[in-house]
Amino acid sequence: MFGTTKAFSGFSVNDIEAARTFYGDTLGLRVSEEHGMLFLHIAGDRDILVYPKPDHTPATFTILNFPVDDIEAAVDELARRGVHFESYDHLKVDDKGIFRGGGPLIAWFTDPSGNVLSVIQDS
Repeated sequence: MFGTTKAFSGFSVNDIEAARTFYGDTLGLRVSEEHGMLFLHIAGDRDILVYPKPDHTPATFTILNFPVDDIEAAVDELARRGVHFESYDHLKVDDKGIFRGGGPLIAWFTDPSGNVLSVIQDS
């Protein structure tokens, strides 16, 4: 039934302007707005809908992963752009915020609404 439809993902934020600045300026994604909602235009021609929700509660899981060739370089560049990397009690990260405890190298950060994102080494 949905085999030929162009599905897309979406998530909420509590501040559309802060989201536009973060996703557009800080992360460097192409962002557009329509009807008070944002669309993140990512590689692979799959847009992601970002919509305002006054009673927004951040997801407690990673909502968006950005595969990178070199996680060290990606983390350094994001840190220069003001991104703070998260650490979690059950997942030990190094001084840069990179988890090296098995599986792919990954570093988590949040958007201004508290949604969890990551850069993950594509190897």
